[in-house]
Parts: sequence; structure tokens; C-alpha cells
Amino acid sequence: MEGLIMTSFAKRGADDRLLSPDNSVLTIIDYQPTQINSIGSMKHADLIHNAALVAKVATQYHVPVILSTVNVKSGRNKDTASEIKKQLGDIPTYDRTSINAWEDEDYNRAIKATGRKKIIMLALWTEACLTFPTIDAISEGFEVYPVVDAVGGTSTISHETALRRVEQAGAHLITIPQLICELQRDWNRTDTVPDFVADLLENGAFTSLAE
Repeated sequence: MEGLIMTSFAKRGADDRLLSPDNSVLTIIDYQPTQINSIGSMKHADLIHNAALVAKVATQYHVPVILSTVNVKSGRNKDTASEIKKQLGDIPTYDRTSINAWEDEDYNRAIKATGRKKIIMLALWTEACLTFPTIDAISEGFEVYPVVDAVGGTSTISHETALRRVEQAGAHLITIPQLICELQRDWNRTDTVPDFVADLLENGAFTSLAE
């Protein structure tokens, strides 16, 4: 179009206050059958779909993912839901006995080894396995971004109360469309535009591409 000028800045560096593929890490904690089946704050199918979408978005933007389970090695629990795990490819799983993932040495070391201070977090339940590591991570200087439409608690009141608690502690609550847009940031980043559009369509943020 004649006269149209596009003047996007270059990608920001270390001072970027927003989430980017270069400064963030996604952690997915305890998306296992027992935990999923105990969620009372949203439909289980929606929870699995939304968590799998976040996992897919992270891989598309090459955001490192730290995956954790609880009590798989002990035989008390099953592994991460297959719908989520298949989006992640061949990555290690950090199995724990601690309810608070931050108190597991291997998991804690894996997060810190990424060198990234912005943690995008999915965890079940909101009132425990999300709240506890969020508060601990913030106390050590990390920024934590719970994706509220991909996490759940044993009841609506438990979920909502936990989100209030972590927000009061300094967590930054985000949604899936916000996460996708924040990682993409600019239509000029054309290599990720097809996945960007497809992800928003899958989420329902876009209902149609018709003019």
C-alpha cells in the first residue's frame, strides 16, 4: 500500500520487561491423571486442551520447558497426560516426592540452569503446587506468570483464593491469548505468524479470519 510506513523497533534485549522467547521458561507441574481428575474449578477436557496448547506454543517459540511430576517413580501416580507430553518432544521429567516443586533439588537446579528469570507456570493444584513454588521463586528474585486459564484447583473458591494469594505475593497473572501475543509481539516476525494465527484460532480468540 503506497505511503504505508512500518517502523518496528528491533527486538529488545535484557531490559525487556515483557515475556519473550529469549527471556522466559515454561514449567509444567503435575498434569497427571489423579490431579486432573480432582480439579473442580473447570472442565477437565478444557484444562487438558488449554495446557497442551500452552505446551505447543512454548515449543513453537523455542521457550525451554521444565516438566515435573510427583510420585511416578514410587508407583503412587501416573505420568503426565499424553495430550500434553506429546507437544513437548523428548525432554526430561523431574519426578518428586515434595508437594512444592521448588523444594526438589533437581527441579530447582533445572529452572535456574536456564538462566531465565521469567517463569511461565502451569501447575495442579492452584492452591498447592502452583502457589508454593510461585511464592518461593518470587522470594528469590524470579518473576512468575501463572497462566490462569490453564490451571485449576479442587474447587472454584480454592482456585480463586490461591490466585489472589500469589498475586498479592507479586505474581503476574496472564491468559493464553495474552501469552501468545506477548511471545509473538510483532507481525513482522513472519516465521512464527502462521503458528501465531493457528494458536489463537485454536484458543478461540479468533473465531474467523474472514474480513
